[in-house]
Amino acid sequence: MNHRKEDEMPKRGKNYKASAELYNKQELHDVDQALDIVLQTAKAKFDETVEAHFKMGLDGRHADQQIRGAIVLPNGTGNTKRVLVFAKGPKATEAEEAGADYVGAEEMAQKIQKEGWFDFDAVIATPDMMSVVGRLGKLLGPKGLMPNPKSGTVTMDVAKAIAETKAGKVEYRLDKTNIVHCPIGKASFGVEKLSENFNALAAAIIKAKPAAAKGQYIRSAVVASTMGPGVKINPQKLG
Repeated sequence: MNHRKEDEMPKRGKNYKASAELYNKQELHDVDQALDIVLQTAKAKFDETVEAHFKMGLDGRHADQQIRGAIVLPNGTGNTKRVLVFAKGPKATEAEEAGADYVGAEEMAQKIQKEGWFDFDAVIATPDMMSVVGRLGKLLGPKGLMPNPKSGTVTMDVAKAIAETKAGKVEYRLDKTNIVHCPIGKASFGVEKLSENFNALAAAIIKAKPAAAKGQYIRSAVVASTMGPGVKINPQKLG
Protein backbone atom coordinates (compact mmCIF):
# COMPACT_ATOMS: atom_id res chain seq x y z
CA MET A 1 0.00 0.00 0.00
CA ASN A 2 1.13 3.53 -0.72
CA HIS A 3 0.79 5.55 2.48
CA ARG A 4 1.13 9.31 2.33
CA LYS A 5 3.69 10.61 4.77
CA GLU A 6 2.47 13.07 7.34
CA ASP A 7 4.71 15.81 5.96
CA GLU A 8 3.08 15.34 2.53
CA MET A 9 -0.39 16.11 3.84
CA PRO A 10 -1.87 19.56 3.07
CA LYS A 11 -0.58 22.17 5.47
CA ARG A 12 -3.12 24.08 7.55
CA GLY A 13 -2.42 27.40 9.29
CA LYS A 14 -2.29 27.73 13.08
CA ASN A 15 -5.56 29.69 13.15
CA TYR A 16 -7.34 26.99 11.14
CA LYS A 17 -6.08 24.22 13.45
CA ALA A 18 -7.02 26.18 16.57
CA SER A 19 -10.47 26.88 15.14
CA ALA A 20 -11.05 23.24 14.21
CA GLU A 21 -10.38 22.23 17.81
CA LEU A 22 -13.21 24.44 19.10
CA TYR A 23 -15.93 22.00 18.12
CA ASN A 24 -16.72 18.41 17.06
CA LYS A 25 -16.43 18.41 13.26
CA GLN A 26 -18.80 15.43 12.90
CA GLU A 27 -21.60 16.85 15.04
CA LEU A 28 -24.75 18.20 13.36
CA HIS A 29 -25.92 21.60 14.62
CA ASP A 30 -28.96 23.76 14.17
CA VAL A 31 -28.45 26.88 12.03
CA ASP A 32 -27.83 29.37 14.84
CA GLN A 33 -25.39 27.05 16.66
CA ALA A 34 -23.43 26.40 13.47
CA LEU A 35 -23.17 30.08 12.62
CA ASP A 36 -22.10 30.92 16.16
CA ILE A 37 -19.21 28.44 15.79
CA VAL A 38 -18.36 29.87 12.36
CA LEU A 39 -18.07 33.36 13.83
CA GLN A 40 -15.86 32.05 16.65
CA THR A 41 -13.55 30.54 14.03
CA ALA A 42 -13.45 33.60 11.73
CA LYS A 43 -10.08 34.93 12.86
CA ALA A 44 -8.73 36.62 9.74
CA LYS A 45 -7.76 40.28 9.84
CA PHE A 46 -10.38 41.08 7.18
CA ASP A 47 -14.18 40.76 7.33
CA GLU A 48 -14.55 37.17 6.14
CA THR A 49 -17.36 36.10 3.84
CA VAL A 50 -19.60 33.35 5.21
CA GLU A 51 -20.71 30.73 2.70
CA ALA A 52 -23.29 27.94 2.71
CA HIS A 53 -22.68 24.66 0.90
CA PHE A 54 -25.50 22.19 0.21
CA LYS A 55 -24.76 18.65 -0.98
CA MET A 56 -27.84 17.72 -2.98
CA GLY A 57 -29.47 14.36 -3.67
CA LEU A 58 -29.58 15.18 -7.38
CA ASP A 59 -27.73 14.15 -10.51
CA GLY A 60 -26.95 17.33 -12.43
CA ARG A 61 -26.14 15.32 -15.57
CA HIS A 62 -29.92 15.06 -16.08
CA ALA A 63 -31.69 18.24 -17.18
CA ASP A 64 -34.76 17.42 -15.06
CA GLN A 65 -32.59 17.34 -11.92
CA GLN A 66 -30.96 20.73 -12.35
CA ILE A 67 -31.70 23.61 -9.99
CA ARG A 68 -30.88 27.21 -10.70
CA GLY A 69 -32.35 30.45 -9.47
CA ALA A 70 -31.69 33.66 -7.59
CA ILE A 71 -32.81 35.31 -4.39
CA VAL A 72 -32.36 38.72 -2.80
CA LEU A 73 -31.01 37.93 0.68
CA PRO A 74 -32.92 39.77 3.47
CA ASN A 75 -29.72 41.38 4.75
CA GLY A 76 -27.73 41.56 1.52
CA THR A 77 -24.27 40.07 1.06
CA GLY A 78 -22.10 42.85 2.43
CA ASN A 79 -20.54 43.31 -1.01
CA THR A 80 -21.29 46.11 -3.48
CA LYS A 81 -21.49 44.47 -6.88
CA ARG A 82 -20.22 46.11 -10.06
CA VAL A 83 -22.89 45.55 -12.70
CA LEU A 84 -22.38 45.33 -16.47
CA VAL A 85 -25.54 45.70 -18.59
CA PHE A 86 -25.79 44.74 -22.26
CA ALA A 87 -28.49 46.99 -23.72
CA LYS A 88 -29.13 49.52 -26.50
CA GLY A 89 -31.20 52.66 -26.97
CA PRO A 90 -33.79 53.51 -24.26
CA LYS A 91 -32.87 50.38 -22.27
CA ALA A 92 -29.24 51.50 -22.13
CA THR A 93 -30.37 54.87 -20.81
CA GLU A 94 -32.60 53.12 -18.27
CA ALA A 95 -29.66 51.02 -17.11
CA GLU A 96 -27.43 54.06 -16.68
CA GLU A 97 -30.12 55.89 -14.69
CA ALA A 98 -30.65 52.79 -12.51
CA GLY A 99 -27.01 52.81 -11.42
CA ALA A 100 -25.32 50.26 -13.69
CA ASP A 101 -21.54 50.53 -13.51
CA TYR A 102 -21.03 49.72 -17.19
CA VAL A 103 -23.51 49.80 -20.09
CA GLY A 104 -22.90 48.87 -23.70
CA ALA A 105 -23.38 46.37 -26.50
CA GLU A 106 -20.95 44.93 -29.07
CA GLU A 107 -18.10 47.16 -27.86
CA MET A 108 -18.33 45.63 -24.37
CA ALA A 109 -18.26 42.12 -25.84
CA GLN A 110 -15.15 43.07 -27.82
CA LYS A 111 -13.50 44.46 -24.68
CA ILE A 112 -14.09 41.17 -22.85
CA GLN A 113 -12.96 39.02 -25.79
CA LYS A 114 -9.90 40.96 -26.88
CA GLU A 115 -8.70 42.59 -23.65
CA GLY A 116 -9.74 39.94 -21.12
CA TRP A 117 -11.67 42.65 -19.27
CA PHE A 118 -13.58 41.41 -16.20
CA ASP A 119 -13.93 44.43 -13.90
CA PHE A 120 -17.51 43.51 -13.01
CA ASP A 121 -19.29 41.10 -10.65
CA ALA A 122 -22.65 40.61 -12.40
CA VAL A 123 -23.98 40.75 -15.96
CA ILE A 124 -27.52 41.70 -17.00
CA ALA A 125 -28.77 41.68 -20.58
CA THR A 126 -31.95 42.51 -22.46
CA PRO A 127 -33.23 39.54 -24.52
CA ASP A 128 -32.35 41.20 -27.83
CA MET A 129 -28.68 41.36 -26.77
CA MET A 130 -28.30 37.62 -26.14
CA SER A 131 -27.02 37.01 -29.67
CA VAL A 132 -24.05 39.20 -28.72
CA VAL A 133 -23.70 37.91 -25.15
CA GLY A 134 -24.04 34.30 -26.30
CA ARG A 135 -20.67 34.53 -28.03
CA LEU A 136 -19.12 35.16 -24.61
CA GLY A 137 -20.41 31.89 -23.14
CA LYS A 138 -16.99 30.23 -22.86
CA LEU A 139 -15.60 33.29 -21.06
CA LEU A 140 -18.53 34.24 -18.82
CA GLY A 141 -19.87 30.73 -18.11
CA PRO A 142 -16.94 29.34 -16.08
CA LYS A 143 -16.98 32.49 -13.93
CA GLY A 144 -20.71 32.15 -13.23
CA LEU A 145 -21.37 35.46 -14.99
CA MET A 146 -23.51 34.32 -17.93
CA PRO A 147 -26.95 36.03 -17.88
CA ASN A 148 -29.87 33.62 -17.55
CA PRO A 149 -33.66 34.13 -17.57
CA LYS A 150 -34.04 31.79 -14.54
CA SER A 151 -31.90 34.08 -12.41
CA GLY A 152 -33.64 37.21 -13.68
CA THR A 153 -30.54 38.52 -15.44
CA VAL A 154 -32.01 38.29 -18.95
CA THR A 155 -34.86 40.78 -18.76
CA MET A 156 -36.42 43.91 -20.21
CA ASP A 157 -36.82 45.28 -16.68
CA VAL A 158 -33.16 46.21 -16.34
CA ALA A 159 -33.81 48.77 -13.58
CA LYS A 160 -35.35 46.12 -11.32
CA ALA A 161 -32.55 43.63 -12.08
CA ILE A 162 -29.89 46.23 -11.25
CA ALA A 163 -31.64 47.22 -8.01
CA GLU A 164 -31.91 43.59 -6.88
CA THR A 165 -28.30 42.82 -7.76
CA LYS A 166 -27.05 45.86 -5.85
CA ALA A 167 -29.33 44.98 -2.90
CA GLY A 168 -27.73 41.58 -2.40
CA LYS A 169 -29.15 39.20 -4.97
CA VAL A 170 -27.31 35.89 -5.12
CA GLU A 171 -27.58 33.13 -7.69
CA TYR A 172 -27.67 29.50 -6.66
CA ARG A 173 -27.05 26.60 -9.02
CA LEU A 174 -26.05 22.96 -8.89
CA ASP A 175 -22.39 22.46 -9.83
CA LYS A 176 -20.80 19.40 -11.46
CA THR A 177 -20.31 17.74 -8.06
CA ASN A 178 -24.02 18.23 -7.20
CA ILE A 179 -23.26 20.90 -4.61
CA VAL A 180 -24.77 24.38 -4.31
CA HIS A 181 -22.29 27.00 -3.02
CA CYS A 182 -23.52 30.46 -2.07
CA PRO A 183 -22.34 33.44 0.04
CA ILE A 184 -24.74 34.44 2.81
CA GLY A 185 -23.01 37.56 4.15
CA LYS A 186 -20.03 38.77 6.15
CA ALA A 187 -18.79 37.66 9.57
CA SER A 188 -19.55 41.18 10.85
CA PHE A 189 -23.29 40.58 10.23
CA GLY A 190 -23.60 38.49 13.39
CA VAL A 191 -25.58 35.28 13.92
CA GLU A 192 -29.09 36.75 13.58
CA LYS A 193 -28.63 38.37 10.15
CA LEU A 194 -26.60 35.44 8.79
CA SER A 195 -29.27 33.03 10.04
CA GLU A 196 -32.01 35.02 8.26
CA ASN A 197 -29.99 34.94 5.04
CA PHE A 198 -29.22 31.22 5.36
CA ASN A 199 -32.86 30.32 6.01
CA ALA A 200 -34.03 32.42 3.04
CA LEU A 201 -31.53 30.66 0.77
CA ALA A 202 -32.43 27.20 2.09
CA ALA A 203 -36.15 27.94 1.58
CA ALA A 204 -35.49 29.01 -2.04
CA ILE A 205 -33.51 25.83 -2.73
CA ILE A 206 -36.25 23.67 -1.18
CA LYS A 207 -38.90 25.48 -3.23
CA ALA A 208 -36.85 24.79 -6.40
CA LYS A 209 -36.93 21.00 -5.78
CA PRO A 210 -37.33 19.25 -9.15
CA ALA A 211 -40.16 16.75 -9.58
CA ALA A 212 -37.55 14.17 -10.63
CA ALA A 213 -35.68 14.39 -7.30
CA LYS A 214 -35.66 11.11 -5.36
CA GLY A 215 -34.57 10.22 -1.85
CA GLN A 216 -33.13 12.79 0.53
CA TYR A 217 -33.12 16.16 -1.27
CA ILE A 218 -30.55 18.01 0.88
CA ARG A 219 -27.97 15.38 1.83
CA SER A 220 -25.80 17.71 3.91
CA ALA A 221 -25.37 21.39 4.68
CA VAL A 222 -22.20 23.15 5.80
CA VAL A 223 -21.41 26.78 6.68
CA ALA A 224 -17.90 28.22 6.77
CA SER A 225 -16.06 31.52 6.74
CA THR A 226 -13.43 32.31 4.09
CA MET A 227 -10.50 31.03 6.16
CA GLY A 228 -12.31 28.81 8.66
CA PRO A 229 -13.30 25.13 8.78
CA GLY A 230 -16.77 23.92 7.78
CA VAL A 231 -19.48 23.43 10.40
CA LYS A 232 -22.23 20.91 9.70
CA ILE A 233 -25.94 21.74 9.93
CA ASN A 234 -28.56 19.06 10.48
CA PRO A 235 -30.26 18.81 7.03
CA GLN A 236 -33.34 17.20 8.59
CA LYS A 237 -34.19 20.54 10.19
CA LEU A 238 -34.23 22.46 6.91
CA GLY A 239 -37.83 21.76 5.97
